[in-house]
Amino acid sequence: MNYDNLMRECFDLARKGAGKVLTNPMVGAILIKNGEIIAKGYHKSNTCDHAEIDCFNNLKESAEGATLIVNLEPCSHFGKHPPCVDEVIKRKVKRVVIANLDTNPKVDGLSKLKEAGIEVITGVLEDEGRKLNEKFFFNMENNRPLVALKYAQSLDGKIATASFDSKWITNEESRAYVHKLRSEYDAILVGANTLRQDNPRLTSRIEGGVNPYRIILSDKLDIDKDREVFRENADKKTYIATISDKDIDINAEIIRCKEKDGRVDLKDLLDKLYERNIGSVLVEGGSIINNSFLEEDLVDKIYQFMAPIIVSGLDSRSAFIGEGAKVIKDAKRFSIDDIKRFGTDVMFEVNNVYRNS
Repeated sequence: MNYDNLMRECFDLARKGAGKVLTNPMVGAILIKNGEIIAKGYHKSNTCDHAEIDCFNNLKESAEGATLIVNLEPCSHFGKHPPCVDEVIKRKVKRVVIANLDTNPKVDGLSKLKEAGIEVITGVLEDEGRKLNEKFFFNMENNRPLVALKYAQSLDGKIATASFDSKWITNEESRAYVHKLRSEYDAILVGANTLRQDNPRLTSRIEGGVNPYRIILSDKLDIDKDREVFRENADKKTYIATISDKDIDINAEIIRCKEKDGRVDLKDLLDKLYERNIGSVLVEGGSIINNSFLEEDLVDKIYQFMAPIIVSGLDSRSAFIGEGAKVIKDAKRFSIDDIKRFGTDVMFEVNNVYRNS
């Protein structure tokens, strides 16, 4: 039997958990019996049941002899929840079809299933499954949040004029997609300059979207507490990262970080965010913030939106600022993963597969 279509349906179920599962993977599960779907489930948030358990909870009949399609290997260890693999065995499922094996070293559900006499099929749409959960797999392999930069630029590579005007380089379609991205990342990060210039809310304004954590990078803690982002903090999801030891009365949590060259140590900040269960960060800063992450080799992904306009001007702002490569062979290299069109705009999604140093 070909399980591709059912696995794609699992992926669709899994995506419902985007922005809600944090460092957990997005997982969907489907039970079929006698050629019919008898139950579906997915991992709704990092505090909810895993997909397999959610699927069993939605079951109206016995799962004995059924086939379970799930995009990630069932867990076999005690964490926030009991092992899913034990419930799969208890329910007398006949076969388990999996897209990806779990790279978490604590997980070995595959062996337990086989020992119980359950047939296991792996690698169904494996590449698509890995793309779906790229943040989770990155977390497991690197023990830190995945960092993606997002910026909009003109044909000549400018993100703002000399007076810092940038509204709007791209069109409404592109900006709508940015709100979708915000909903899919655990946190958005901007610098104090962006906060002063743009006064952003840093929310996801799409129907059903999830508002991410909001991270403000301010080395000196020189923050205007009347900015919109602090008014949006009813959910207690706004943080300010700083090296300052001063106290201020502000509607946000202060994260005190190590200092490096007079600035927030970005690696230390990422460690502290990961401790808070934040597994992905979308950086929407300016050229200084972008370059800081680039020089620390902390840029894992870039979403570059490009509009068919030319800004020109020696003092106009570029996406990155700094000393730069002396020769082209020393340039930071990325791999193009996807190209999307939004009306007249183009978006390049690129990955740092070469681990630039």
